[in-house]
Amino acid sequence: MKQLGFFIDTSKCTGCKTCTVACKDAHNLPEGVNFRRVLEYAGGSWRQDRMTGAWHQNVFAYYLSISCNHCGDPACVKACPTKAHHKRSEDGLVVIDREKCIGCGMCAKACPYGAPQFDAAAHKMVKCDGCLDRLEKGLAPICVESCTQRAIEFGDIEELRKKHGELAAIGPLPDPAQTKPALVVKAPKTVSKAELKGEAEGTVYTH
Repeated sequence: MKQLGFFIDTSKCTGCKTCTVACKDAHNLPEGVNFRRVLEYAGGSWRQDRMTGAWHQNVFAYYLSISCNHCGDPACVKACPTKAHHKRSEDGLVVIDREKCIGCGMCAKACPYGAPQFDAAAHKMVKCDGCLDRLEKGLAPICVESCTQRAIEFGDIEELRKKHGELAAIGPLPDPAQTKPALVVKAPKTVSKAELKGEAEGTVYTH
């Protein structure tokens, strides 16, 4: 089965949030609802060598654009009591049938990426669908088109993996084994091996 997914290059992302704003505008999302978010992740510390007095540091910081990852084993689909969440056989995108959705929020509680969100006005759960309306016209998702640094790509996930590698998680993302996300991430050049393994402690900042 074909599986579409995203590639995120954190070495290029400047945290400008153009992708977030463009997505919000294109989908006319209400206040408080964002299909794509940009996280700022930072951590590390400085320490002084007692013998030499020299200072050493392992400080790191980077931005990470994240949305629904159209997982291979989506937690939202398994949690939805009405089967409103489902995975399309033709492209692997995880979408919500608004007619079946009762807005219970079980999907949001299950998703480790925080993708499903509650639209209070409609009393429905909503999330990224890969810009299906644009894909049908042969266009790329609005986040890809709007990114000023070309830090986001979208396409067949196997092709993206061949091109960019297999990495699917850096802090603060969860272990990809949980849901098998259709995601490839390029880490910033300054990131440590400990951070790649999720062993370095960091803090998420949202603005």
